[in-house]
Amino acid sequence: MLAPRRRVPVGAAALLVLAAVVVLLAADGADAGRAYRKKTGGGISTQAWRFLAAHNAARRAVGVRPLAWDGKLERYARGHALARARAGCGLVHSHGPYGENLFRGSGAGGGGVWTPEAVVAAWVVKERDMYDARSNACRGPRGACGHYTQLVWRKTSRVGCATAVCAGGRGTFAACAYDPPGNYAGVRPY
Repeated sequence: MLAPRRRVPVGAAALLVLAAVVVLLAADGADAGRAYRKKTGGGISTQAWRFLAAHNAARRAVGVRPLAWDGKLERYARGHALARARAGCGLVHSHGPYGENLFRGSGAGGGGVWTPEAVVAAWVVKERDMYDARSNACRGPRGACGHYTQLVWRKTSRVGCATAVCAGGRGTFAACAYDPPGNYAGVRPY
């Protein structure tokens, strides 16, 4: 006789999936980071290559070229992340010349610090299934998969990301800038 099935709360199931993705991205990120440092002789911070590896793992899954890290985009993202962190960490876009993904999180990683892999996984896990490639549309509210589609946008070739601690240590704010930008209406991301 089979044991009765227990239901796992949706929130708990989503958290387990996110944790699994973070572990996989972190493992993939270590290899990507070593390869990138070997190829370039170093040149980028550990946080940078972790963001880059997580982005490129998601891009590889849909068959698009990997991104390169761009210090200018990193500085742009850092300026915006620091400004938003000082202003309470509201998710307000810079409206600059680049594509942009923003993130605000608390309660992860001890003291509200989110890893680069967890930030990227939050965009991918939450939004990947909301993108319908067949119709080239997001299921759900407007923009429900825009972070994901920007992340995997075929014509984007460079990225720079940064994080900042929200005022009073109440969480983490992250920004990634993309060039060329994506998310053009009617254009497929990949």
